[in-house]
Amino acid sequence: MNILIRDATVEDMPSVLSLIKQLAKFENELDEVEVTEADLNRDGFGPQPKFHCFVAEVDRLLVGIALIYPRYSTWKGNVIHLEDLIVTESMRGKGVGKALLDAVVKYGNDLGVKRIGWEVLDWNEPAINFYESHGAKVMRDWDVVQLGEEGIKKYLEKLSP
Repeated sequence: MNILIRDATVEDMPSVLSLIKQLAKFENELDEVEVTEADLNRDGFGPQPKFHCFVAEVDRLLVGIALIYPRYSTWKGNVIHLEDLIVTESMRGKGVGKALLDAVVKYGNDLGVKRIGWEVLDWNEPAINFYESHGAKVMRDWDVVQLGEEGIKKYLEKLSP
């Protein structure tokens, strides 16, 4: 099997969005996906792209993505965040995820980043095992903290005028 890893294009965004939705369904969070194809096009390919995306192709079929973006660490400096590494269910265990992770690590190294970070659900043992087998440190003593759109509004309502 020949796996081709390449930079995503605008033409890939319908398939990228489909994979995002597949992951959300796997994580029982399909209703949380608000991003649209137009959002991906604007945010990934405008004058100041907010993310970079790699795609994996097998026989001209898009079977995986890795979406990353820059961050800044107060401890390390320039880092990148791997928002999602998604492989279609039928292609898992066939080297697609490793090829995508390889591309992300090479990209980060070329940028001179000091760290590549991402999250993984604590119940997704296959993913945890995959990441650990490739040298990633899963920090089980940290919790992910988020303030969603509604939380932002409520927070701001509590501020003094």
